Amino acid sequence: MIFAAYLSVHCLTSYQKASVKLLVGSLIFFGACMPQTKSAVEQSEQLVILADTTLGMIRQTFVRRGLNGCFILRDISKDTSLVYNPDRAKQPFLPASTFKIANSLIALECKAVKGINEVIAWDGEERFVAAWNTDHTMRTAIRYSVVWYYQELARRIGETQMDHWVQKLKYGNQTIGPNVDDFWLVGDLRITAEQQVGFLERLIRNDLAAKQKNIDLVKEILVEESNERYTLCGKTGWADFGTPVGWYVGWLDLGANSYIFVLNMDIAEPGEQIYRKEITKEILNELFQIDLGI
Repeated sequence: MIFAAYLSVHCLTSYQKASVKLLVGSLIFFGACMPQTKSAVEQSEQLVILADTTLGMIRQTFVRRGLNGCFILRDISKDTSLVYNPDRAKQPFLPASTFKIANSLIALECKAVKGINEVIAWDGEERFVAAWNTDHTMRTAIRYSVVWYYQELARRIGETQMDHWVQKLKYGNQTIGPNVDDFWLVGDLRITAEQQVGFLERLIRNDLAAKQKNIDLVKEILVEESNERYTLCGKTGWADFGTPVGWYVGWLDLGANSYIFVLNMDIAEPGEQIYRKEITKEILNELFQIDLGI
């Protein structure tokens, strides 16, 4: 079931007209959070208020910063998604560094590296991110989003195998174009926020056409925070080709359940990329009463 909020940062009208649609999705998505001692009518009324409040909160995280974007939160166990700005969630964009998730899995499957701890030597070229100017393993390269490392992996994989695997994983529009080492940055590959959710859900459910040990390794290197209450896995992306766009995608494990999140936003001014994690942190902290350190 898809629970869609027909709102955008350009539309400041009331969203009360969507109450009926909001209620249907919220009964599933938020039902577990409601007190069980109240009547069904009282619970239903509170669920609508909570849904409106939640969507309003998400909307305000973008509006306060003057940003245009979308946000999806998917409750896997309840097969329910909360979608802010659903029209944008269907628009395809360059995946930028979020493709490093798939690139990591493909590299492991193709044996482009022996494992996540194999070191690839820095080529000595000074780049604008200081953390890139050193040797890296896959574990550190995904943490610091090291472009040269993943370009080297792509060259080792080769165009034929890369094209095969992008289609096998059903990633985005499944089109890599002619340049194997930059198609996710400036090439033909495109993915929507909805497709990002689908890919991540297949990863979490171990439902990708890849070896389980490699799926597990990719999940391992995506961990950003972990404690006794939750584990946060994620990857940012920033495409500075054409209209600059930012991503933050991943999932939050809370006990036995996982919640996928996908944020997509325009980056109109230098420095706005910090809002990718900032907005996500604000939303998840509010919804789940946690204190993310990202």
